[in-house]
Formats: sequence, C-alpha cells, structure tokens
Amino acid sequence: MSNWLKLEGDVCAVTGALGGMGVAICREFARNGANVVLLDLDEEKVKAAAADLAAEFGIHAEGYKMNATDEAEVQAAVDATIADFGRVDVLVNTAGILRFAAMEDLPLSDWNEVINVNLTGYFITSQRFGREMIKAGQGRLVHVSTVASHSPETFSGVYSSTKAGVNMMSKMLAAEWGPYGVRSNCVEPCFVKTPMSANFYADPEVEKSRSRLIATRRIGEVSDIANAVMFLASTRSDFTTGDAIKVDGGFSNMMGDLTAKPGGRRAYADNYLKNKGVELWSDESGVAKPTDQ
Repeated sequence: MSNWLKLEGDVCAVTGALGGMGVAICREFARNGANVVLLDLDEEKVKAAAADLAAEFGIHAEGYKMNATDEAEVQAAVDATIADFGRVDVLVNTAGILRFAAMEDLPLSDWNEVINVNLTGYFITSQRFGREMIKAGQGRLVHVSTVASHSPETFSGVYSSTKAGVNMMSKMLAAEWGPYGVRSNCVEPCFVKTPMSANFYADPEVEKSRSRLIATRRIGEVSDIANAVMFLASTRSDFTTGDAIKVDGGFSNMMGDLTAKPGGRRAYADNYLKNKGVELWSDESGVAKPTDQ
C-alpha cells in the first residue's frame, strides 16, 4: 500500500510553490514519487527548491519563474514543462494574497490586485495547463479555496469573493472539460498555520480562542492541506469532479455548538438528564468533558 495514491511518475505542477502550502504540497508529491514542476515569482529560489527536492527524493523536479497573472509567463512555463517532462498530469493552484479592509474603506487598487492574483491567475494557469490536459485526454486540477468562500471573512476585503469565484470556476471547468477526461476540484482550508497566518498564532490567546471554534480543538497544519490535495490529484478520486473537500477540523459544523445555553451546552444537557434520574456514563468514565468557553 506504499503507493496507494498511484502518483509515481506523474508530472505535477504547483503554483505558489515557495509559499507555506505550496512547499508542503510539492514535498508530498515528491514523497509519493511524482515529478514536480515548481512555479513561483523568484526564479533563483524556485530553481534551488526544485534542485533540493530532486536530490532528496530522487525525482525529476524543475523550477520556473512564473507570474500567474501574466499570460505570456504562464504560457512560457507550460511550454517549458512540456519540453522538459513531455506532459502535465496535475495542476495545483495555491498562489494567493490577502488585503485587509472594511468594505467601505477598501481601495479599488486592492480590490483589483486580489482579484487578479486569486481568481484571474487561477483561470489563466488552469486554461493554459488545461489545454495540454485536454490534448492528452486526461488531467487533474486542484485549486486551494477556503471555507471563507461560503461564509464571509469579514474585514478581509475581496478575499472571500475571489475564493467563491474560484469555486464556481472549478465547477465550470469540471463540467466543460469532463468529456476530455479532465477533472477539477477544490480544497477548502480554514484555520491553518501558514506563513500568511503566522502572526495570528503568535498570540497564544488567539490560538486558544480559535481552537475553541473547531471540533477537533486544534489549528490545522499545511500537511493537512497537502494530504487532501494528494487525494484529489490522484486517480483514486477519479469519480470526483466539480466538488470541494473542506479541511477545517469540523469548523463548518460548529454553529450549533457555539450557540450559548444557560450554564453551557454540555452542562445544560447533563442537568436535563440528571433531573430525569438518568445516570451519566461520562461522570464515571474518567474521560474529561469538553468545557464551554
């Protein structure tokens, strides 16, 4: 079962390859025997990162300078990939930016910049790499979206809107390119420690309060995202397209749990049963009860 994902020998391209999620995803592809195409803005660093991956895992890796919002640079990266690897099997879009602002204060320049990177960049790379997949009659696209594409990330400007756009773009690609053997899906993280979010978790109280919002009571790691990407990028998910996997520790299911009841939700339920004369297994089990905060 060591090669359960069946990614060995596949050619997997990753945008934002030098970012927190990008690094983890590239390493996981390499660990599974895939050949990796690293795409990012800094040519020197991305080439060095590719050389390190190749040396560590014994796979073929190349790094290309690419601005996902520049059609010419994206096409050049596609051409280089085909020249060096002969094909492309997987594209993972991770490149993204965030600009904080209340909507009434959001500068139009920030609005345009975030849309350009987070949505237009995903489209350009998907289109250009996707054309090669269409010609080959197979391919898998995975786009990093966010749970905030469904629920607004308030005071984060246009971020949530761009990710909602990514979700619909992925569905469009899945519907139109399915007949060519090309699939498209999203991964939707929330509360994950990345270089972009590191300053949030530098404050222990912030991490504690955020963990309370999550069913598993922990903040996610980039490895959690990489694992979900591996599944969607592999042929093990061949009958899944136009969909999204939430990787949020159960945060999306917590609305009811976070709604207050007198004394706390667990205590309220326990008292209800005790008043009916029901003995609680949890009182004798030795298992600590989660507490309301």
